[in-house]
Amino acid sequence: MKKLSITLLAFVLLSSCVSKKKYVALETENGQLKSELTKTKVEKEDLEAKFSAIQARVDQYNKKINSLTEENNAKLVHADGTVMSENTKKNMRETLKKVPPAYFVNVNTLKDSMNLAVSYNLKSSMDTSELQDDEDISINITETVVMISISDKMLFNSASYKVSNKANDILQKIANVINSEPSVEVMVEGHTDSKSISTSKITDNWDLSVLRATSVVRKLQDDYGVAPEKMIASGRSYYHPLAENDTKENRSINRRTRIVILPNIDKFFALMASKE
Repeated sequence: MKKLSITLLAFVLLSSCVSKKKYVALETENGQLKSELTKTKVEKEDLEAKFSAIQARVDQYNKKINSLTEENNAKLVHADGTVMSENTKKNMRETLKKVPPAYFVNVNTLKDSMNLAVSYNLKSSMDTSELQDDEDISINITETVVMISISDKMLFNSASYKVSNKANDILQKIANVINSEPSVEVMVEGHTDSKSISTSKITDNWDLSVLRATSVVRKLQDDYGVAPEKMIASGRSYYHPLAENDTKENRSINRRTRIVILPNIDKFFALMASKE
């Protein structure tokens, strides 16, 4: 009987010892699983953060793409540098329908088409025939620009920036040309010869060229009804001569006022469309 009790006690102790080892092993395994779970959660959170950052960049790019798409719907940008609105392009096409086929010989790009449409309509709507009669007036129409160069002696007395009365007739005719096309803008440029000037009212040739341009602009506005917002007054001094400043005749050629008439493209085609 005593021997049986000892044997039973040993079995119980042995069983208890084995259960404890299993428990410790399970605890260790449980700890490892918890550690792996924590690590997985951290990695998941890290991946979610990276995904959010990537998604934010994608959203930003999509927004930029949508913005560019909307902008491109409003504007067409071409390889030759011409930029115009879709509405302007539509109006230009309508204008080109009126241009005779013979005018399209040298038209290869959108810019060529635009220049053709503008220059054709400018020549049709702006009558410069009255200005052609005087030898002191030079008129050049190149693509979309009308350039009228007026000899100094027709507008001013020597070394003066006050417009003389003898200029009234020519300025009236120029005003008629400008006012005949509402879409144009005008730049009045004063040019002098290289002969130095300095008086109590005029500092130098820069001053004289600007004062002369300003006087012409005021005259066109006040006396002949040219809208002031359409005009720019600028001075070139003697730095853009037509001839060498080496003779009296050449200096006379260089003393001039140039009136540059150019269309505001969007306004021009809008007005063309409104005339339908």
